[in-house]
Amino acid sequence: MYNMNTKNKYIIIFAIILITAIFVWFFSSIIGYILASVVMSLTGQPIMKLIGKIRFGKYEIPHVIRAFLTLLVLIGLIIAVISIFIPIITYEVDILSKVDYETFYNSFKEPLTKLEAVLLKYNLIAENENIDTILYSKISSFINISKFSDIFDSFVDYTGNLFVAIFAISFITFFFLKDERLFLKGVMLLTPLKYQMEIKHILIETKRLLTRYFIGLCLDVVAVIILISLGMTIIGIDNALIIGFFAGLMNVIPYIGPIIGACIGVVLGLSVNLNADFYSQMLPDIFRMLGVFLTVNIIDASVLQPYIYSRGVKAHPLEIFIVIMMAGTLAGIPGMILAIPSYTVLRIVAKEFFNQLRIVKKLTEDI
Repeated sequence: MYNMNTKNKYIIIFAIILITAIFVWFFSSIIGYILASVVMSLTGQPIMKLIGKIRFGKYEIPHVIRAFLTLLVLIGLIIAVISIFIPIITYEVDILSKVDYETFYNSFKEPLTKLEAVLLKYNLIAENENIDTILYSKISSFINISKFSDIFDSFVDYTGNLFVAIFAISFITFFFLKDERLFLKGVMLLTPLKYQMEIKHILIETKRLLTRYFIGLCLDVVAVIILISLGMTIIGIDNALIIGFFAGLMNVIPYIGPIIGACIGVVLGLSVNLNADFYSQMLPDIFRMLGVFLTVNIIDASVLQPYIYSRGVKAHPLEIFIVIMMAGTLAGIPGMILAIPSYTVLRIVAKEFFNQLRIVKKLTEDI
């Protein structure tokens, strides 16, 4: 009888997981809107509290007005960022469209020839190959017309749904801000009565930790944008702000994001002066830009990220590193971005339901 009940229990659990997976698959866009709204509402909580401290005599601002004002502030910040950086990106694209690539190639011809000689010396390329052909084939295989066409088609499709997404996320975010317990109530409706206390505690603890994480992440991105932009301005790079912007965005990707940001930054930094001499101007600029990236990333890795990744979610840095690498192996860059929030939720769930296990107790002792 016991075995039959246990078997039925596992069948029910498997059926619930399967139904949930099918639901998420078919309604992935709606799930995405809800998750984006949850992130925005968590980020907006400090603004809600700040507005709540405003008093007019004995009267305070009603909760619904606070939610509306917070949503306006969040939307205003997003619009401000877009209005600042879109013209800069447009200007950068215009510069690249006017580049004399033949002169640019001639600037790199001598160092490429030397590189080819080194590669031939150590048998890293065949004698009938040359560095020009190799680079052309590699770049062509990575960037081709069909890929650009696919990207363009995807962008058009995305733009067509953009207004729906903006409206849906704004609408849902407003109600999450207006009623902080709305998401909790929705989950509780789907939770069996005997697990409601555990699920309630999981959601409350998840909200607390993820709020700290997302706010810290936003501050980290802003800090990196400011530091990189300031550093590039000091060393005399013209398009410092756009380099800082992309470096900050890439910093959302743990560990490899700064490397990607540095590569993009160096290319953008060189793009405004592609006709310059390689040895006298380009090479010194490359070293100076890499010096800025290295300095800022050391500050970020030693001061900012330990606070966000370790203290923010109460996990050891080595533990976080292993989790991010595993997530990257399974799901690439999206997995690395979602690794810490997902791991935080899993730890809270494990603590609530499996705290009798020693490994769970150890991993969740700081929560």
